[in-house]
Order: sequence, then C-alpha cells, then structure tokens
Amino acid sequence: MSDELSAIRLTDPRALRAYAHPTRMALVGLLRLHGPLTATRAAELLGTESVASCSFHLRQLAKYGLVEEAGGGRGREKPWRATAAFTSWDASPADPEQAAATEALQRAVLDGYLARATDWLLHRGADGAEWREAAGFGDTAVLVTAAELAELDARVEELLRPYVERLTAPGPRPEGARTVQLVRLALPTDRPATDRPAGEAP
Repeated sequence: MSDELSAIRLTDPRALRAYAHPTRMALVGLLRLHGPLTATRAAELLGTESVASCSFHLRQLAKYGLVEEAGGGRGREKPWRATAAFTSWDASPADPEQAAATEALQRAVLDGYLARATDWLLHRGADGAEWREAAGFGDTAVLVTAAELAELDARVEELLRPYVERLTAPGPRPEGARTVQLVRLALPTDRPATDRPAGEAP
C-alpha cells in the first residue's frame, strides 16, 4: 500500500510456520484492527479461545516480531500490539525448507478465507438488504502476462489505499461504515506447459 503503512516480511521458516496457526493469524488481525489488546479482551473478541490460549499464542507471536508488549498491565492483563500493518513473505523461495513453510502458511491463509466466507453465508440473513447486495464474491477471467498481472495488483492496491488508511486514521468515520475484508485471488486457470501431458492442448 503506502509508505505510511508498515509491513513485516517473514523469511525464517520457523516464523512462517508459527504464523500459519489460525488463532495466531486471528490475533494479529484483531490487534491491527482494534489496537492494543490484553489476552483477556482478545479471548472475548475471538469467542473461541481461552485467555490462557490467547496469552500463549501472543507470546509465540512476539518471539518472531509479529506482536510486542504495548506497555502497562501485568500478566495476562498486559496489552499487546501488532508491530506492522501487513505481513508479507516470498511466494517462491529457493530454499526448500522455506518453500515448504511458505506453502503451509498459504494453505492456512486460504483456509481462513474460506471459513470467513462460509460464516458470512450462514449469517448474511441478519444483515440489511443494502449490505446483502453490496457484499459477495465472484470472478472475472482476464488474459494477462505475469508483468501485467503484477501491475494490475498494484493498481488495485492503490485504489484501496484510502479505505485502508481509514482503519487507523483519527477522527470520525463515515456513517454506516463497517470493516470489510476484501479478498483477492489471482490464480492461473491453466497449467504450465511443463505440467501438461504431451499432446494436451493449453
């Protein structure tokens, strides 16, 4: 996004594997969205984990620089904060151990997207008609080179930037605004030529 929105890049396979835990990803997301939280408050917001579990996972995240103590409090009542607004990693590392850890993390991220989409479908009836119409998912096939796809992704990020910056900007928010997770999947629908059986058309 912008220079003002910090990011942490994971390269250590141990850090990649640590972050791949769904509870840890959820905790980092909560800290980024709500600011500093205690393990007790984090457990309340998650609704699926105990205070002891959240405290343990926060300490594990701190080992790899993803969260840090925000100061004040004691024990499980000390607040934690995220160290960056975004997490990134190399999508195609050369190191085999890092590549395996990256694949596990990407699978965990994708599983999380599916779980949140399924939860939305189950509870969308409680939303008003305006939100049911505005929210949803779909797909569009495009014919692009790898460079064009990277450029398209950058343009989408630029379009999203002012809405992302609202999350941490001081002052009032637009009336009726809600936090929405916009998921982007850019997935080739054909296999590379080297993966196709001989004689098979692209």
